[in-house]
Parts: sequence; C-alpha cells; structure tokens
Amino acid sequence: MIQSIESTGKTTEDALKAALEELGLSRDEVSVEILTMPKSGFLGIGAVPAKLRVSYDDGKPEREPVPAEEKRPAPAETGKTGSAPAPAPAKKTEAPAAPARTPEAPAAAGSREEHARSFLEGLLARMGVECTITVKPREGGGMDITLDGPNMGAVIGRRGETLDAIQHLVNYAVNRGSDKHSHISVDAEGYRSKREESLISLANKMAAKAIKYRRSMALEPMNSYERHVIHTALQNYEGVSTSSIGTEPNRRVVVNYERAAGENAEPARRGRNDRRDRGRGPKTEKNAAPKAAPKQAAETPAEPVKEAAPPAFPEGYTPPAKNKPQSREWC
Repeated sequence: MIQSIESTGKTTEDALKAALEELGLSRDEVSVEILTMPKSGFLGIGAVPAKLRVSYDDGKPEREPVPAEEKRPAPAETGKTGSAPAPAPAKKTEAPAAPARTPEAPAAAGSREEHARSFLEGLLARMGVECTITVKPREGGGMDITLDGPNMGAVIGRRGETLDAIQHLVNYAVNRGSDKHSHISVDAEGYRSKREESLISLANKMAAKAIKYRRSMALEPMNSYERHVIHTALQNYEGVSTSSIGTEPNRRVVVNYERAAGENAEPARRGRNDRRDRGRGPKTEKNAAPKAAPKQAAETPAEPVKEAAPPAFPEGYTPPAKNKPQSREWC
C-alpha cells in the first residue's frame, strides 16, 4: 500500500534527508513531490522552509472496500379500502464473510528468484522479446538480473527508460506483501555499466567547464540512479559541488562552481574599447612621454671646402656664351 509523509527543511535536500532518516529508506525507494519551495526572505524575515511529500510502498496489500448494506424496502401501507397488505419480501441468505487477509510471510531467497524469473518471462513474452534471463543473488540482499538476446534495443528503450520501467515492475511484483524490501537490478547487454562510464566522463567534463568559466553548469534531466552516479563521481572533485533541482521526471543535477576566498562574483569581461585595441599593444604606449633624442657627439670645426678647378678645354675651342639668344635662321 502506498503511504506518504510530509517533511520540512531549510532546503529541499535537508527536507528529503530528514524524511529518509525517519523512514529508514533509500532515495531509490521513495518518490518525492515538492509542495513548497524554500525562500530565504530579507535578512531572515519572511523566510519559508521547503516542504516535501515523500511517498513509499509499505509492502502491505490494499484492503478491499466493504460493500454497503443493502437497504430493505419498507412494507407497503394498507389503503383505506381495506385491501390486504402486500406480502413481505423473502429474506436473502447472506453469504459468509470472506476471511480477512493476513500479511504474507517473507518469501525465501530461492522463491524470490523464481518469482522474479517467472514474472520477467511472462512480461517479455507479451512484449514479443526472446532472451536469456540470468539471476544472481547479491551480497547483503537483493539480486542482479541480466538479459541477453538479439533484440535488446526494445528492452532498453530511449536512454534506458524502458529498462527502468521493467526494473520498477519487477521490484514491485517481488516485494509486494513482504515486510523486508530487497532491491532488484535489471540490466541488458551491460547497458548499466556503459551508461555509468559515460555519466562519469560527462560529470568530469562539466566540472572542468564550471571551473574554466567560473559558472554553474546544469545537466539534462536524469532518474535517481543516474543522478546518484553524478553526485558520487564529483564528491571529491576540488572546486565544484553538486545539487539537484526540479521535480520528477524533470529533476536534474547542477554542477556549482565553488569560488575561492576574495574572488569576484563574476569574471571580468572585455569591453568594446578592449576589442578595438586588440593587437595594437598596451594602452600605456599612447600616453607615454616622448623619448629623449640621443646625445650627439661634440661638434668639431669643419674643414674649409676646396673649390674645384675649372675643366680644361682643348686648344681652339671656344665655350658658348651664357643666355645667348638662339638663332632663328632655321625658321
């Protein structure tokens, strides 16, 4: 039977943690609904805590509704004419009440494995999938189920959504009516391990981006198991922290950048003038004082210039007179 409790806290994570401690369950065994988002208020005035509704399955069967007692018709009144009263209806024999259901005793480990195998065989047969089912018990309770076959794409689905749904149905079918809850993991062709490796690589990549750009990075919506892988991968990563925001099924992980002491809230941005002066050198060169002219060597007295001797003409040669008008005989 599905039960629910309400929990409050300063943040949604604190409220969820308090609810899980009260129930003694893990995050994968409950579903969370945010009723009120937290508000910090102004200087602590008007602060509102976060309020969650946490639902879980207590493993007890649901009680069948008890049918209401049938109303017996009232006897007909005799008329004034003195007619005989109508005969009373015959009494119906009531069937014996069914015995109350008692909680089923916890099933043995072998019967749980057989139950999980038979349930999966029937489910996959209705899906039209033929595969080999391998069931292995896990240390400390629970079991791992591996599916191998030619058409595992239909079993895995988009980003493992179909595989997660099959795992949820198997957990519900095996743990129903049992006081002890055991987690059952269903995998197909090693999809879980491959997905976990890709998630760890994605977490490290987003953490490096958050440190490089000094901003928080939000990932795509994920289920609780994939969010747990991201939180675990970045648990000891210096300079970043992780948190979850949103509600199911759109809940996602945010990689937050942890600023060092004395660091500005936002990184410095280049202005328009910085873009114009890109590649022109530092600005200080424009306003720098002019450089002093280099000192010249001490002047020495110049030597007198000797005039060149006139050119020597051959004998019988008469040099032309300067500014002599030209002859016009040729005209």
